[in-house]
Amino acid sequence: MDSLARFAPYIYALLRIVVGLLFAMHGSQKLLGFPGDKPPVEIASLIGLAGVIELVGGLLITFGLMTRIAAFIASGTMAVAYFMAHAPQGSLPILNQGEPAVVYCFVFLYIAAQGSGPWSVDNLIRKDRRDVLPR
Repeated sequence: MDSLARFAPYIYALLRIVVGLLFAMHGSQKLLGFPGDKPPVEIASLIGLAGVIELVGGLLITFGLMTRIAAFIASGTMAVAYFMAHAPQGSLPILNQGEPAVVYCFVFLYIAAQGSGPWSVDNLIRKDRRDVLPR
Protein backbone atom coordinates (compact mmCIF):
# COMPACT_ATOMS: atom_id res chain seq x y z
CA MET A 1 0.00 0.00 0.00
CA ASP A 2 1.23 3.44 -0.91
CA SER A 3 2.38 5.30 2.20
CA LEU A 4 -0.08 8.15 1.56
CA ALA A 5 -3.01 5.89 0.65
CA ARG A 6 -3.58 5.05 4.31
CA PHE A 7 -4.48 8.70 4.90
CA ALA A 8 -7.05 8.81 2.06
CA PRO A 9 -10.13 8.28 4.28
CA TYR A 10 -9.05 11.11 6.58
CA ILE A 11 -8.23 13.46 3.73
CA TYR A 12 -11.66 12.66 2.29
CA ALA A 13 -13.22 13.51 5.68
CA LEU A 14 -11.37 16.84 5.66
CA LEU A 15 -12.69 17.51 2.15
CA ARG A 16 -16.25 16.76 3.31
CA ILE A 17 -15.91 18.99 6.37
CA VAL A 18 -14.31 21.97 4.59
CA VAL A 19 -16.66 21.89 1.59
CA GLY A 20 -19.67 21.48 3.89
CA LEU A 21 -18.63 24.48 5.99
CA LEU A 22 -18.02 26.66 2.94
CA PHE A 23 -21.42 25.67 1.54
CA ALA A 24 -23.11 26.42 4.88
CA MET A 25 -21.51 29.89 4.82
CA HIS A 26 -23.17 30.59 1.46
CA GLY A 27 -26.49 29.79 3.12
CA SER A 28 -25.82 31.86 6.24
CA GLN A 29 -24.81 34.77 4.05
CA LYS A 30 -28.10 34.55 2.14
CA LEU A 31 -30.31 34.00 5.20
CA LEU A 32 -28.52 35.97 7.92
CA GLY A 33 -26.30 38.41 6.03
CA PHE A 34 -23.28 36.84 7.74
CA PRO A 35 -20.45 36.66 6.89
CA GLY A 36 -20.37 39.87 4.91
CA ASP A 37 -22.43 42.99 4.79
CA LYS A 38 -25.23 42.07 2.38
CA PRO A 39 -28.79 42.15 3.70
CA PRO A 40 -30.55 38.78 4.11
CA VAL A 41 -32.78 37.61 1.27
CA GLU A 42 -36.48 36.87 1.59
CA ILE A 43 -36.71 33.32 2.92
CA ALA A 44 -39.92 32.66 0.95
CA SER A 45 -38.10 33.12 -2.37
CA LEU A 46 -36.14 30.82 -4.65
CA ILE A 47 -32.87 32.29 -3.37
CA GLY A 48 -34.17 31.91 0.19
CA LEU A 49 -34.90 28.23 -0.45
CA ALA A 50 -31.39 27.84 -1.87
CA GLY A 51 -30.05 29.50 1.28
CA VAL A 52 -31.91 27.02 3.50
CA ILE A 53 -30.57 24.08 1.48
CA GLU A 54 -27.05 25.55 1.60
CA LEU A 55 -27.09 26.24 5.34
CA VAL A 56 -28.81 23.05 6.51
CA GLY A 57 -27.27 20.80 3.85
CA GLY A 58 -23.82 22.26 4.42
CA LEU A 59 -24.03 21.63 8.16
CA LEU A 60 -25.33 18.09 7.65
CA ILE A 61 -22.45 17.39 5.26
CA THR A 62 -19.94 18.99 7.63
CA PHE A 63 -21.03 16.84 10.56
CA GLY A 64 -21.57 13.78 8.39
CA LEU A 65 -25.22 13.32 9.30
CA MET A 66 -27.53 11.98 6.58
CA THR A 67 -24.58 12.75 4.35
CA ARG A 68 -25.61 10.93 1.19
CA ILE A 69 -29.07 12.53 1.08
CA ALA A 70 -27.81 16.01 1.98
CA ALA A 71 -25.02 15.84 -0.59
CA PHE A 72 -27.36 14.59 -3.30
CA ILE A 73 -29.80 17.45 -2.66
CA ALA A 74 -26.93 19.96 -2.51
CA SER A 75 -25.55 18.62 -5.81
CA GLY A 76 -28.94 19.05 -7.49
CA THR A 77 -29.30 22.54 -6.05
CA MET A 78 -25.97 23.54 -7.56
CA ALA A 79 -26.93 22.06 -10.93
CA VAL A 80 -30.17 24.07 -10.89
CA ALA A 81 -28.26 27.20 -9.80
CA TYR A 82 -25.83 26.77 -12.67
CA PHE A 83 -28.46 26.30 -15.35
CA MET A 84 -30.77 29.03 -14.02
CA ALA A 85 -28.26 31.73 -13.06
CA HIS A 86 -25.04 31.08 -14.95
CA ALA A 87 -25.69 29.18 -18.21
CA PRO A 88 -27.85 32.01 -19.65
CA GLN A 89 -24.78 34.27 -19.31
CA GLY A 90 -22.72 32.03 -21.62
CA SER A 91 -21.93 28.40 -22.21
CA LEU A 92 -18.58 28.10 -20.42
CA PRO A 93 -18.34 28.22 -16.61
CA ILE A 94 -15.10 30.20 -16.84
CA LEU A 95 -16.97 32.93 -18.72
CA ASN A 96 -20.31 32.91 -16.87
CA GLN A 97 -18.90 32.83 -13.28
CA GLY A 98 -20.45 29.39 -12.79
CA GLU A 99 -17.29 27.54 -11.79
CA PRO A 100 -18.13 27.37 -8.05
CA ALA A 101 -21.58 25.95 -8.81
CA VAL A 102 -20.10 23.30 -11.12
CA VAL A 103 -17.37 22.34 -8.65
CA TYR A 104 -19.82 22.14 -5.75
CA CYS A 105 -22.21 20.09 -7.88
CA PHE A 106 -19.62 17.44 -8.70
CA VAL A 107 -17.95 17.38 -5.27
CA PHE A 108 -21.36 16.85 -3.66
CA LEU A 109 -22.21 14.17 -6.19
CA TYR A 110 -18.96 12.40 -5.23
CA ILE A 111 -19.77 12.75 -1.52
CA ALA A 112 -23.27 11.35 -2.16
CA ALA A 113 -21.70 8.31 -3.83
CA GLN A 114 -18.87 7.89 -1.31
CA GLY A 115 -20.82 8.44 1.92
CA SER A 116 -19.79 10.12 5.13
CA GLY A 117 -16.50 8.37 5.85
CA PRO A 118 -14.62 8.74 9.12
CA TRP A 119 -15.15 11.58 11.59
CA SER A 120 -18.90 11.61 10.98
CA VAL A 121 -22.09 11.23 12.96
CA ASP A 122 -23.25 8.63 10.42
CA ASN A 123 -20.17 6.54 11.22
CA LEU A 124 -20.76 6.88 14.97
CA ILE A 125 -24.38 5.76 14.56
CA ARG A 126 -23.28 2.73 12.53
CA LYS A 127 -20.74 1.80 15.22
CA ASP A 128 -23.38 2.11 17.95
CA ARG A 129 -25.75 -0.15 16.01
CA ARG A 130 -23.04 -2.78 15.54
CA ASP A 131 -22.29 -2.71 19.27
CA VAL A 132 -25.89 -3.46 20.28
CA LEU A 133 -26.68 -6.07 17.65
CA PRO A 134 -26.63 -9.66 18.91
CA ARG A 135 -23.81 -11.78 17.58
